[in-house]
Amino acid sequence: MSDASKPLRRGWTTGACATAATRAALMALWGEGFPVKARITLPKGERPEFAISYQACGSDWAEAGIIKDAGDDPDVTHGAEIRAHVRASSGGVIFKAGAGVGTVTKAGLPIGVGEPAINPVPRDMMTAQVVEMAKRLGQSPDVEITISIPDGESIAAKTWNPRLGIVGGLSVLGTTGVVRPFSCAAWIASIHRGIDVARAEGLTHVSGCTGATSERTVQAHHKLPDAAMLDMGDFVGGMLKYLVKHPVDRVTIGGGIGKIAKLAQGEMDLHSKRGQVDLQFWADTLDLPALAHANTALEASQIAGAVFAQTVAQKALETVQARFLEAADGRKITYDIIVIDRAGAILASAS
Repeated sequence: MSDASKPLRRGWTTGACATAATRAALMALWGEGFPVKARITLPKGERPEFAISYQACGSDWAEAGIIKDAGDDPDVTHGAEIRAHVRASSGGVIFKAGAGVGTVTKAGLPIGVGEPAINPVPRDMMTAQVVEMAKRLGQSPDVEITISIPDGESIAAKTWNPRLGIVGGLSVLGTTGVVRPFSCAAWIASIHRGIDVARAEGLTHVSGCTGATSERTVQAHHKLPDAAMLDMGDFVGGMLKYLVKHPVDRVTIGGGIGKIAKLAQGEMDLHSKRGQVDLQFWADTLDLPALAHANTALEASQIAGAVFAQTVAQKALETVQARFLEAADGRKITYDIIVIDRAGAILASAS
């Protein structure tokens, strides 16, 4: 079997790692000693084991670490160490952000402003460990859990956290505990959170762009704040479906000629592996047979001139309006399309 045909190896979320680290630290705090590995139960019943990479303790506290293994997913947190520091609390399970874990500063996220960026499911998983172990060992389930991630603040600069208003580090995420390699689910979830934050801040105009260059161009063109810029990537459909249910007044979609041409053809996932520019379609649309022999949309644009980019923009707008014009609450959403070249110059727009 070639490497290309091998199944991709799944990994574990930061939330699962934090839960395993919490269990290991509690075992030490409550007299069982640090384990070599900690086994936890995930929300869907799986019971993976995690090797302990770090341990430390004092008279009234204990701390354990787990190296995150994201499998074959290109996750920026792969290889990061997730640590849990536990000690008695004044009442209940309390979560705190240690070094490298962010704090929420904007509304619209699943966690309130001022709270450590530890999402609800990981909190539930860690709380379940506290309750189960306290009952088994005859301890009080009143525990303060501080999650830290060495180098987390620098890693977070490579994520969407700063734009979402999560400052000081990474988020502790995960709904199943499992990272599915190259899954679009995490990206789309981040788009959704971006929309939630924008709405919570009262923004009425947001933009989804296919990449950094188009984002810079659109943001400058419309003078939009950072919170209005959604990291759409290839997932235009995932963004628009959510916006229909959670609408704003105006949405701008920006991207290069190739990506927007696929949107104009009706594609809702713009990744190259899931759809190509149909140059025969554009040759027929513009009555320019030479376009069918072009190698790329960019070459087609060079052959046809400005009319190609303008037609792409207009048809992309029509595609979006045909499917996503009316929001779930009955309001009409205003859309516009901006097509850029590789340098970020605007080739065409439609509204």
